[in-house]
Amino acid sequence: MTARLAAQDLSTGYGERRIIESLDLEIPDGGFTAIIGPNGCGKSTLLRSLARLIPPASGSVLLDGASIATVKAKELARQVGLLPQSSIAPEGITVIDLVTRGRHPHQGMLRRWSTQDEDAVREALARTRLTEFSTRVVDELSGGQRQRVWIAMALAQDTPILLLDEPTTYLDISHQIDVLDLCSGLQREGRTLVAVLHDLNQAARYATHLVAVKEGRIVARGEPHEVVTAELLDEVFGVAARVVEDPETGGPLIVPRAPGHSTNR
Repeated sequence: MTARLAAQDLSTGYGERRIIESLDLEIPDGGFTAIIGPNGCGKSTLLRSLARLIPPASGSVLLDGASIATVKAKELARQVGLLPQSSIAPEGITVIDLVTRGRHPHQGMLRRWSTQDEDAVREALARTRLTEFSTRVVDELSGGQRQRVWIAMALAQDTPILLLDEPTTYLDISHQIDVLDLCSGLQREGRTLVAVLHDLNQAARYATHLVAVKEGRIVARGEPHEVVTAELLDEVFGVAARVVEDPETGGPLIVPRAPGHSTNR
């Protein structure tokens, strides 16, 4: 395998309940991969497995060709960052204190806080437009601002691979665009991103690769124009829709059929 991050014959779930079955996946290096699929299909389970939060029942997740289970925790945290689905900040913590925690994997017995750490935090705050909020308490911020704080912490961690579990959930359209514009910029700079996204049009517009999941199995993968088809939307989501050209990007744009023309499953 040439991809830095991959799943090989991966089966996993919760207790006796299997969610993912015999799944193979290579994450394209330097790409922005969006995992799409209906609720309960295994999207977040797959992402959490790639982050080593859920152990395999069989098969493995590989980082640079080695089982991720063998990688030391700090080394993993220097290579793979995770923005979880629901993040709760410690009570009373300020923005800069939370973002600073992203540098913990780079600290150690012989390495203390440095100019490099200071620069990483400063850049993360600037990239997420949070510099002026650095002394504010996180709980006092709006939902969109809080999400940017968590992204800033992940940026300060300075990992080449970043995993995001539903990063736009509960955000209004303006903040959704802010977050996805930021993700797209990170990918263009050379980072590898993997995100679980629910909005298919946003996934098709921002991601360079899509992975469509249904009942714990991958049913399609590739560039957006290869994956987003009327046939796939019917098969995976049970939705009748037209796929037309996005006038802004030239990529696929989903237009659901008018009432009375949709299929129900």
